Amino acid sequence: MKFNEHRTLHLIDIENLVGSPDPTACQVREVRDHYEGRYVRYGDLVVVACSHHAFGSVAWEWPRARHIPRSGKDGADLALLGVLAGEDVAERFQHVVVASGDAIFTDAVARLGIQGVSVTVVARHESLSRTLRLASQQHLLLPRPQASLAQSLESA
Repeated sequence: MKFNEHRTLHLIDIENLVGSPDPTACQVREVRDHYEGRYVRYGDLVVVACSHHAFGSVAWEWPRARHIPRSGKDGADLALLGVLAGEDVAERFQHVVVASGDAIFTDAVARLGIQGVSVTVVARHESLSRTLRLASQQHLLLPRPQASLAQSLESA
């Protein structure tokens, strides 16, 4: 029996979900509202990773999460992979949601599946890696951005 069998771990690469390496507060808020409203249940653990540059707006707009800032090439991805590698995730959770479409998560997602953890990937259609989609038990696509998010993306 897993320690927290009814809790889900959400690993969120906010820059990937927004589609920008420099998400605005408005973009983060819109993604957070959609994501929390559909995927997060009471008691779930939410971990959001981003670059140091984006940390201020991410921490302000997503206050009920654990934040891991890490800059550099694949910084947010590597921060989330560090959680998977170093925090006994398979022993603590029966369900993990990877909110990113990046292929870098494929091996970790496959390992979790082998260990009996159900893994869902949440991503934008245009950023979902085929290998990551195939490695997960389920994938869910975020809707197209609202007008405010689309305008922010166009001006970026």
